[in-house]
Amino acid sequence: GKGAAVCLGDVTPHNIKQLKRLNQVIFPVSYNDKFYKDVLEVGELAKLAYFNDIAVGAVCCRVDHSQNQKRLYIMTLGCLAPYRRLGIGTKMLNHVLNICEKDGTFDNIYLQVYSEILPPPISNESAIDFYQKFGFEIIETKKNYYKRIEPADAHVLQKSLRSPCAPPTGELQKAE
Repeated sequence: GKGAAVCLGDVTPHNIKQLKRLNQVIFPVSYNDKFYKDVLEVGELAKLAYFNDIAVGAVCCRVDHSQNQKRLYIMTLGCLAPYRRLGIGTKMLNHVLNICEKDGTFDNIYLQVYSEILPPPISNESAIDFYQKFGFEIIETKKNYYKRIEPADAHVLQKSLRSPCAPPTGELQKAE
């Protein structure tokens, strides 16, 4: 269709090297072979993003059972600098949120955002703003989390997927 320049594709043994290259360029931390082996096993939870048939970004998640909860951990979600602000990140995040919604058994979805180390125009603040628009909240800041990266803080953002029960309807009428 017109203007449908952004699409998501599966990560396969054939294009895993592309994913590796993208991650090396986008992120200041490097991921080991186990990361890429695991990514091939997660199915829909890992996607490459294409803009006009060029791979420009990717999202990789895994299911995490911690804190007595079923959580989805976004390990990486990123896009090459020249292709930011084109809705690619939004498309990747919506893909992941849709999976969680269809599944219905996840308690929350979380990720870590590096402090200030994404190249302009995406400073960390705009990365955090991006996630907050989707209902994520900063639940923790890990001071000096990253070695060899300045500044070294990591913010943990989380979006709750099980909504607490709504107040009984009687409460709402009283407010009038």
